[in-house]
Amino acid sequence: MNETLYTLSAEGLPPLVADSFIFKGDEGNPLLAPRGVWLHRNKLIVADTGQNRVFIWNQVPQNEYTIPDVVLGQTDTTDTGRNAGHEVSGNTLQYPSGVWSDGQRLVVADAWNHRVLIWHQFPTQHGQVADVVVGQPDFTQNQPNVKGIGTPPSAQSLNWPYGVFSDGQKLWIADTGNRRVLFYEQFPTQNFALADGVIGKPGFEERDYESHEPIWPYSVRVSPQGQMMIADTQYYRTLLWNNWQTALTQPADVIVGQPGFEANGMNQFSLFPKQNTLSWTYDAFFYKNGIFVADTGNSRLLWFDEIPAQNAAFATNLIGHAHFGTGSENSNTRYGTDKQLYWPFSVCISENLLAVADTGNHRIIFFQLY
Repeated sequence: MNETLYTLSAEGLPPLVADSFIFKGDEGNPLLAPRGVWLHRNKLIVADTGQNRVFIWNQVPQNEYTIPDVVLGQTDTTDTGRNAGHEVSGNTLQYPSGVWSDGQRLVVADAWNHRVLIWHQFPTQHGQVADVVVGQPDFTQNQPNVKGIGTPPSAQSLNWPYGVFSDGQKLWIADTGNRRVLFYEQFPTQNFALADGVIGKPGFEERDYESHEPIWPYSVRVSPQGQMMIADTQYYRTLLWNNWQTALTQPADVIVGQPGFEANGMNQFSLFPKQNTLSWTYDAFFYKNGIFVADTGNSRLLWFDEIPAQNAAFATNLIGHAHFGTGSENSNTRYGTDKQLYWPFSVCISENLLAVADTGNHRIIFFQLY
C-alpha cells in the first residue's frame, strides 16, 4: 500500500504537495477529533474538539509530538471534560470548533456552549479566561439563543456556532444552528454584542430557511480581495460571493458542488464522488488565485486554480486520492484509515504551508504546497 496516500493528487495531473508530515499533539495527551486549525506565521492553534480544549504552539511543531505552550478550556492541562467538569465559565469550553487569530487576538467558536470567546490579548497562560463572550449575556450562561431550545434567535444570540473568521477589523460568525452568518462591523469589546448584519436571513429573528440561503453554514472565509465563501454542509455545497458585502442582501453568485440552489444531493445523488461533487463539506480556504475545498465526506481536498465562475465547476486537482471517483471508504481503508485523509474538517494556509485537521484520524497534517 502507498504509505502516503494523503499526499496524492489526481493521477496524470501535476502534484500539489512537495512535502508533508503528521502531527498528533502532545504524546502523553494527544488530539481527539480536532475540528479547527489555524496558522498565523509561526503559531499553530488547534481546537481539540473531542476533548473540549484549544492547544496553542508558539512555533509550528517539527515533530510528530510536541507539548503545547498553552492549553485553554481546562483547569488542568490533562483534563478533557465538558466545561472542565464544572459549570460553564470564562475559561471553559464545550466542543470548540472554529478558531482564528492575528497573533494578537484569539477567537474561538465554543459551539456547544452557544457562544464565541474572544481574547483581546493573545493567551499566554494555561486556562486563561477570555476577555469577551459573544452570544451570551455573561460567562456563566450557555443555553441556545440564551433562553434555551425553541427560543427564536436575535441579533445577540447564537445556537451552535461552529465557525469564525476576521479580516483583523470585522468579524463573521457561522451561527450554524440558526442557519445564518452574523456580521460585526468592529471586533466586539463588550459581552453580548449586537451583530450589525445577518447573512442568510431577512432579519435577526428568522430561522426558517429557503434553498437559496445557507442551510447549515459551518465555516465562513473572506479573501483579501473581498470574496466570501460559506461551507454549507447540509446541502453539500460551498457558497461563493464575489463581494462579501453583497452577501448581506442577495444569494450567492456561484455554488460549488451543486448545479443550482434547489439541488441538494450528496455527490449530486451519485454513488461515487465526481470532479464537481461534494459530500458533507465543512470548510474552504482561499489560496493564491483559487480555493481549496474540504470535501470532508469524501475524505479529500478539492483544488480550483481559479475562483469558480459557474455552478458545479470541475475541480482542477485534489489532495488525498489518486482519482476523483474515490470516496472515504475504499480498498485502501480495509486495514485502517491512517494512510489517507479521513474526514478532514478544517483547513488553513499560511504562505505555502497548508494545515489540515484530519479529524477522523485524530491528527493535523501539514502539506508544503508547490
